[in-house]
Amino acid sequence: MIIIFKWLRNEINNIVEKDPAVRYKIEVFLYPSLHAIINHKIAHFFQNHKLYFFARLISQISRFFTGIEIHPGAKLGNKIFFDHGMGIVVGETAEIGDNCVIYHGVTLGGVSTSKAKRHPTLKENVTVGTGAKLLGNIVIGKNVKIGANSVVLRNVPDEAVAVGIPARVIPKNEEDYYMWYI
Repeated sequence: MIIIFKWLRNEINNIVEKDPAVRYKIEVFLYPSLHAIINHKIAHFFQNHKLYFFARLISQISRFFTGIEIHPGAKLGNKIFFDHGMGIVVGETAEIGDNCVIYHGVTLGGVSTSKAKRHPTLKENVTVGTGAKLLGNIVIGKNVKIGANSVVLRNVPDEAVAVGIPARVIPKNEEDYYMWYI
């Protein structure tokens, strides 16, 4: 039980740290991000125990109340923050690493109907801007920033920025990186 409270405290502190609009920690209990993550943990538990109906039921109820749709099969790390949340879709085989920030309207979607891995993998410290679409079995490296409304169809290396439709990858060592990052 102590582990659950430590985890919850870490998640709350993460949201307070990442959202400058939070004035009091108690406000975080009203955030859809926190509810979506808690509900996903429960749905993921049922998914792992082959209780698929209950897993989907919890995820769909969570989607109704939070506007964030996370498939029970998706793998989420710790300290993930869905800022505003509305319209976020995370597919079944998607993986999100620790310390990521995902803004509203983001899709981590698939481009095939195969039963294999078909959704993106986000490594640690990734920020995905509003309305971005990350599609297919791609890997987004550590400390990457994805620009708003970008469409990412290919892997993005560590320490880069991806912007545009289709997304152009700008490594940190390029001069253009600083123009896009600011």
